[in-house]
Amino acid sequence: MPSTSRLRRRPPLVAALVALPLLALAAPATAASDTKVVPPPPMGHFSHPTRIDNPYFPLVPGTEYFYKGTITEAGTVTPHTVTFTVTDLTKVIDGVTTRVVLDVDNTGGEVVEAELAFFAQDDNGTVWNMGEYPEEFDNGTFTGAPDTWITGLSGAQGGIHMLAHPHVGDTYTEGLVRSIGFYDVTTVFATGQRVCVPVSCYTNVLVTHETSPLDPTSGTQVKYYAPGVGLVKVGAIGGDSQERLVLSSLRHLGSSALQAVDQQVRMMDRRGHRASNVYARTAPVQ
Repeated sequence: MPSTSRLRRRPPLVAALVALPLLALAAPATAASDTKVVPPPPMGHFSHPTRIDNPYFPLVPGTEYFYKGTITEAGTVTPHTVTFTVTDLTKVIDGVTTRVVLDVDNTGGEVVEAELAFFAQDDNGTVWNMGEYPEEFDNGTFTGAPDTWITGLSGAQGGIHMLAHPHVGDTYTEGLVRSIGFYDVTTVFATGQRVCVPVSCYTNVLVTHETSPLDPTSGTQVKYYAPGVGLVKVGAIGGDSQERLVLSSLRHLGSSALQAVDQQVRMMDRRGHRASNVYARTAPVQ
């Protein structure tokens, strides 16, 4: 959840809520030019792609996740929140009907990014990243969406967001979009953990380490997924921008609130067709 980005690879942890030690990667940073890029595997079959019930990443329409924390850059700590809402809307991408998620980042009291993220679950239960339309804002003004990518367009390849049956040591590519330097790699670091956040305490938590090999200075993002809930905590090891988030509220929206979200998504979708040459080649949300 937060995406999409994922939380995406935006900018360690709200320490001490978990007994799990955070171990730094043993391998030294590799120059981007020397990085071996491993493309995502071929996608599977999608008979019911919007029925996303993967235990560690369930996307139930109308569910709103609210994350609260900070971003630390150059020693400066700034309040940061993310609101991740699963809509009842869909969008066809590369022949697959995907679930649309609205992901809004607020930093220092201002919306800095609002993103439409698209997910689909294959017949084996693996959830795939199918694309992102991230709008950027400066002092409340829309400035563009340069990091838009859509599977199957302009060489973009979607990847795995959550495995159907994750095991410690499993490593997978979340996506590969060379035009914007997007290449995220995730490794399952631990299972069976216990984590407490403001919403609740959870057991059998899955922990992943996410890196961006083309950008070694970004460090390692650590994510905690609770079964039946999804992402409950985000932290980092190293990196020049560190994001700390915990799940602070979890609710299911009523019909009027969900309609308001749908209206915002449709507005963004229309703007995306004007703002991005890539996004303009997609079908409207439904």
